[in-house]
Amino acid sequence: MKEFILVIDDEKTQREILTGFLKKLDYKVEKAACGKEGLQIISNNPVDLVLTDFKMPDMDGITVLQEIKKLNPEIDVIIITAFGTIEKSVEAMRKGAEDYLIKPINLDELELIIKKAIERKSIISENLQLKKEISEKYDFSHIIYKSKVMEEVMNIAARVAQSKASVLIRGESGTGKELIARTIHYGSTRKNKPLIIVNCGVINENLLISTLFGHEKGSFTGAIKQARGKFELANKGSIFIDEVGDLPLTAQVQLLRVLQEGTFERLGGELPVEVDVRVIAATHRPMEEMIDSGTFREDLLYRLNVITINIPPLRERKEDIPSLLNYYLNTYGEENRKSLHGFSKEAFDFLMKYDYPGNVRELKNIVERSVILSRGEVITSEDLTENIKRKEKKKSSISNGSLQQQVEGLERNLIEEALLLTEGIQTKAANLLGISERNLRYKMQKLGLSKRE
Repeated sequence: MKEFILVIDDEKTQREILTGFLKKLDYKVEKAACGKEGLQIISNNPVDLVLTDFKMPDMDGITVLQEIKKLNPEIDVIIITAFGTIEKSVEAMRKGAEDYLIKPINLDELELIIKKAIERKSIISENLQLKKEISEKYDFSHIIYKSKVMEEVMNIAARVAQSKASVLIRGESGTGKELIARTIHYGSTRKNKPLIIVNCGVINENLLISTLFGHEKGSFTGAIKQARGKFELANKGSIFIDEVGDLPLTAQVQLLRVLQEGTFERLGGELPVEVDVRVIAATHRPMEEMIDSGTFREDLLYRLNVITINIPPLRERKEDIPSLLNYYLNTYGEENRKSLHGFSKEAFDFLMKYDYPGNVRELKNIVERSVILSRGEVITSEDLTENIKRKEKKKSSISNGSLQQQVEGLERNLIEEALLLTEGIQTKAANLLGISERNLRYKMQKLGLSKRE
């Protein structure tokens, strides 16, 4: 659609010149001889941009600007001013004008200013549409699950979304921790503000503090100017810190301060920076063991896990697999322009029995590859990649269970033997095993070993 531009000017010659020029540029143009007439046109038409003289008999440019913004704050206004009223035009820009032009008007400059205003408006409109689409995509109703354990996860996420509390999401890689974090953000009152994502596992330790908190000019070699960090960019919104267990201790101190006081200092800076940021963190690491080993601060963990959400691995919620398979089959079938009607019985049985060590992420990749490789209207076992078949074959050759199961069995035997030798005294048993008493209690609880008197 052609942009609708209104020209308001009490000088007939200038009004006609501007109107004719804009029509040649293929804009839809209306004209008005005074502010009152212009406002009447705006009230009855979908005007995109107004070009108005500053000095007119009935009202000045600032008054016209204010009245336009009352009718529709989305309309851009460009002020035309004589040299002697530049100061007033600058004041108008502070009150919401897009730009100003000095008489006599340079038509090339006018064309450039209008194009910039329309492009800026288009970008804002696209961003709003994108935010709407993202918000809808990460709506709670769009998470796919059937299991009771995931229903509980979603119930907690929905309840915590409206709060300001920090959240720690725990689960294996590929379980969907980032998806839950996005859903919490877009289900909160902060949804129209930024969600900034940082993965601590992929950023060099030396750069991580600068990435999170920014730096001042000259704070290190190559710091040629001041840079804002992720926390400043996330102000009034949320920050998702993935793999928070990979944070170095120096960064943990800074993060703790942000959580406690809402302030931090840029690298090399002295003045505190205030922010209002909701922190959502995620990890697959055993945080209690990291605390015992001195690699993670206990007080920081307490601050992070005001609310803890544990996402179970896919192998523990297999009732979710059929819905996920169908969802990704439809998604990638449409993306690859293939009409697919499901899975063969053999392929479906295989996918239901498979343990998915990479969780939902692996299931998603398996379906995508299978859709691309498929030759017919149904995904068959031949369409499944050799990679997962080899994994399943290798798994079946381990008669004594998985590595994790064997490790847990060994731990159980050693702990039971240590408790027997120390007559159930946990402090002595922990010393005998070479671990802390806290770590021993954690392992006993995890392995289902009852406390011995």
